Amino acid sequence: MGLAPTAQAQTQTRALAHPSSLPIPRPPTPAEAPAAAYLRSVRRDPTLLRRFFLRLPKGGDLHNHLFGAVRTEYLIGLAGDDGLCVDTVTLTAVVPPCGPGARPAVDARTDRGFHDAILRAWSMQDFPPDRSGHDHFFATFDKYGLVASRNQGRVLAQVADSVAAQHQSYLETMVDPASDAAARLGDEVGWDPDLPALHAKLAAGRGLDRLVADARTETDGADAEFRTAARCGTTRPRPGCALTVRRIYQAFRGEPPERVFTQLALGMRLAERDPRFVAVDLVQPEDGTVALADYGLQMRMVRYLRTVYPHAHVTLHAGELWSGLVEPADLRFHIAAAVRVARADRVGHGVDLVHEDDWRGTARAMAARGTAVEVPFTSNAQILGVRGAEHPFDTYRAYGVPVVLATDDPGVSRTDISREYQYAAATYGLTYPDLKDLARASLQYAFLPGRSLWLGSPARDGYRPVAACAGRLPGTGLPPGARCRRLLDTSARAAVQWRQEAAFASFESTFGRGRRQRPRPH
Repeated sequence: MGLAPTAQAQTQTRALAHPSSLPIPRPPTPAEAPAAAYLRSVRRDPTLLRRFFLRLPKGGDLHNHLFGAVRTEYLIGLAGDDGLCVDTVTLTAVVPPCGPGARPAVDARTDRGFHDAILRAWSMQDFPPDRSGHDHFFATFDKYGLVASRNQGRVLAQVADSVAAQHQSYLETMVDPASDAAARLGDEVGWDPDLPALHAKLAAGRGLDRLVADARTETDGADAEFRTAARCGTTRPRPGCALTVRRIYQAFRGEPPERVFTQLALGMRLAERDPRFVAVDLVQPEDGTVALADYGLQMRMVRYLRTVYPHAHVTLHAGELWSGLVEPADLRFHIAAAVRVARADRVGHGVDLVHEDDWRGTARAMAARGTAVEVPFTSNAQILGVRGAEHPFDTYRAYGVPVVLATDDPGVSRTDISREYQYAAATYGLTYPDLKDLARASLQYAFLPGRSLWLGSPARDGYRPVAACAGRLPGTGLPPGARCRRLLDTSARAAVQWRQEAAFASFESTFGRGRRQRPRPH
């Protein structure tokens, strides 16, 4: 992926993390040992290494933007199916008829040059690796947004299939149903710095309830389109039908405060009233003018709304910044504010950690609270130019912060979760047990209801099964007892985790002891 760190950068960042405190690799269990040995044996064989990471069970993707995750070639095809046009200067999808300066999107099926120009405009395909991709990356969404918004269910079907093909069983994806209606309500009510009073105004006359109803209706339609496109419930279901999917509501941090607050309130109200939604997040460039100016205010908005909606989860893009992108003062507090003010359950990106004031205290607080950081290596490199040891991946792990690997916008970035795991292994010297525990973390810190299959704080204490299931995990040859079965039947979280352990047992069984063996197809 072109993300290799320099030796000097590796040394500098590991020094920040205190090398003596870096996690000691967990020794493999007897069941894991053949897979661990196989991984060591193929580290210099790109073909076998890629196959290994494709087959590796990888839990869930917790940081995923639905419209950024869909494959760009699929979007180009949808634009043609819908009879849309493409502006030949900006390469933006527009509604028909195709006037001067626009071409039918369907032309991309026969004109390879036109197709490839759209592909480059709508993704990071062929973008020069030595240039900042920040502006190009964020500009892609407006160029193809019309296509994705008209086909939400079909987009979800394609993304779900791609996630399942990566041997993942769970997806949390970011969407924003009824966001335009929320913006209108926010405009009608106007800004009030008294947040309780503002919330009361939005709720008056069932304003927020109408937004929830609109969002649920839109989601119902997307789900129906998804089930039809994915052939769920038929004799020929597509792989994505088996995926467990939950949604995170995304609010737009670059908009006026009355709109941001309304969208946050809608997202948190949805998370408490519709089980398809689990959390809220703030999206758009964190370095934008409004996003920087209002960052502290937005953290206070979230903190207040948590008192109104205590059962809604919060994950926040925070610290998606780097030196040279913003003024030094803006690097000093974003992650800390997300953790200490907004009390986020998870933090997305968290790249500028060591530039913040008292960053060690922030890392310790994240570790103590179990606040996980979502790490999408490829987009961090493309947007911020942060690669290898400049990334605080080792630092977070050294301080015991839960880390989960994610894709962010894999369609735009032209990546997949297998490449993220492979990159982590190569760059940070991770062993097979390390990778397995990262995959486990992606379910442990998911926003699923119910008790965990694991005891205590796994990021600190390791993955030890609860007493009810001890000694009876998949691969032991013993079926779950009555107490364990009761846990699996009553906890959505434990059920998905059990499914992951069964996938690991199957994966590990494909490796012969002491032999260089290719994983068998499943």
